[in-house]
Amino acid sequence: MNGRNPYPGHHPSEPGPEKAGPPHPNAGKVLSNQVEGYLLWQARITESERRAREFTAPLDWLTTSQRVAVEEAYTADSLRRARTDLEHIAGRCTQIRAEYEHRYRQLRRRCLAWTLGIGTALTTVSTALALLRGH
Repeated sequence: MNGRNPYPGHHPSEPGPEKAGPPHPNAGKVLSNQVEGYLLWQARITESERRAREFTAPLDWLTTSQRVAVEEAYTADSLRRARTDLEHIAGRCTQIRAEYEHRYRQLRRRCLAWTLGIGTALTTVSTALALLRGH
């Protein structure tokens, strides 16, 4: 190749049409989750800004620039706290998921052991009965 991008509108590092594979099976769900997260965060920003305005409303002695500075600081602090809370919740969700997956593996092993044990016992009993009837 001559170094030029043969696919206008595509970056050379991106796959061209012949390299594009089928979409990932969970691509729709991933996109949906991203959009939902974006919209929830935008709602959080709007709520933080509204609360900041409510906080500064009774402070009529503030100048306009002071009011803006206080509202920005209030909003930034609120969003910082929200992000920390969300990170904590996400971490806890990951921890709980790992605990449940561990518990599920234990239960699956236990069920398999019981199934094999009962199957072996039934096979042994039926073999013994067949031998007894044969004599």
